[in-house]
Amino acid sequence: MAKFNLFSEESNKSPLARLWRKFKTNHPALVGLWVFIAFALLAASAPFLAPYGVNQQHSDALLIPPSWREMGDVRFLLGTDDLGRDVLSRLMNGATYTFGLSIIAAFLTTVIGLLVGTFAGISRGLRSSFLNHLLDITLSIPSLLLAIIIIAILGPGLMNTVWAIILALLPQFIHSIRNLIVDELSKDYITAYRLDGASNWHILSRGIYPNIYEYIVVIFTMALSTAILDIAALGFLKLGAQPPTTEWGAILAENLGLIYLAPWTVALPGVLLFLAVLSTNLVGDGLRQVLQARKAD
Repeated sequence: MAKFNLFSEESNKSPLARLWRKFKTNHPALVGLWVFIAFALLAASAPFLAPYGVNQQHSDALLIPPSWREMGDVRFLLGTDDLGRDVLSRLMNGATYTFGLSIIAAFLTTVIGLLVGTFAGISRGLRSSFLNHLLDITLSIPSLLLAIIIIAILGPGLMNTVWAIILALLPQFIHSIRNLIVDELSKDYITAYRLDGASNWHILSRGIYPNIYEYIVVIFTMALSTAILDIAALGFLKLGAQPPTTEWGAILAENLGLIYLAPWTVALPGVLLFLAVLSTNLVGDGLRQVLQARKAD
């Protein structure tokens, strides 16, 4: 006998549950989510799962191709480089730098951007005008170019790269948050809150943030995708991670001279970068489609 449920309508489910129910019907986005989770788990556990040390050299196994090829060796599933280092171990550890640091950079950008964007959204008069003009100037510069300018000031290095990417992504994030808050402040329910005597903090915490957190997640995924590309690009340009760091962009730059002799040393990190960015974009695009459908309902 079916259990009686007075609240069986979908409209009575939580916003997060309805978001997930619609999101999982988008199969490419769902596949992207599982790939994204796999990369996140790899980034967190790679140092413990890698079969060899990232700089451990095997002098008897130089430029061994992947194990499925004729000259491959089962000890090295994805082959070795010109110094006899295991490619699989280096790529697994590279996920910690490229993907893991990108998540940290995007998260810090989200927190800082939310605070500054909120301040910009509720500001009026001279402060609002100054912030708007400052954002317009910085948004005219591509994020990668802005990161390169910041790296030129801070100096090359992996941690400087993270800070440079955070500072480069902040203008776009602040601009997006500001627009969301300005749109919410113009709605009738905010006017009702103000007439009831609610303070700015109550309006933000109980009115605005609960209605825009899904959009913040979408902006976060877009920032994460950009951060992955920028970290890899700066590493490839030798402005970010420096050899022998196993960041994917640095691995590409280090092995670029082997592209004809040992193409797997260049192709494999490129494939991982492609999958990381693709999965992040699929998740972000799926969330955006769900939000647009919900807004249209």
